Amino acid sequence: MYVRDAKNREEVWLLDHIEAMGLDETTFRSRDYVIALDESTNEKAGFGRIRLHKTSDSDERTPGGQGPGSEICELTSIGVLDGWRRQGVGAHVVERLIEMAGDDGFERVYALTEQPTYLAQFGFRTIDIERLPAVLQQRLETKRENLAPDATPVVIDVDRFVMPDRLRERFKTASEQPETEDTTETAEDFGIDPDAATYKYDTS
Repeated sequence: MYVRDAKNREEVWLLDHIEAMGLDETTFRSRDYVIALDESTNEKAGFGRIRLHKTSDSDERTPGGQGPGSEICELTSIGVLDGWRRQGVGAHVVERLIEMAGDDGFERVYALTEQPTYLAQFGFRTIDIERLPAVLQQRLETKRENLAPDATPVVIDVDRFVMPDRLRERFKTASEQPETEDTTETAEDFGIDPDAATYKYDTS
């Protein structure tokens, strides 16, 4: 398995799966996404996105939040296809996106998620709404109204990202599994140790 940048020709595939999973497609651009693939079959297993928000001159500057041109970096729209869950796919999509943010000069990455426990295992921490950059405060309000009523803001310092060993090992041997009649999602579907947490992850 590996994770790479999305290609323009994968736009329709991404939009189809984003819609099917009920994720956020606001200001969609395929170049903002990465895709996890099986290197032996070239089957797509999951995807995710970094969304950049420009700040206005009146915005209070959040230390470490901005990249070039005073931008805020948000992690969003992480999706793992049926048959690929419980294998660390989502975790490695997150890892690749955090690496990209760091390479682009961002010291912090934010996310607005209904299930912050999933991201906590990588080093994300909950943040008070008042400490969010103004552009993300507005985004959170809109997201709660239209998509994720319980969305919680979280943030990570890029250099503090940690990949749990169990997820790295699962990803090395990941393979598509046959679907079963039971489609109930469990904590392990999203890379969470069920003995430590019971939440699913949806960045929408």
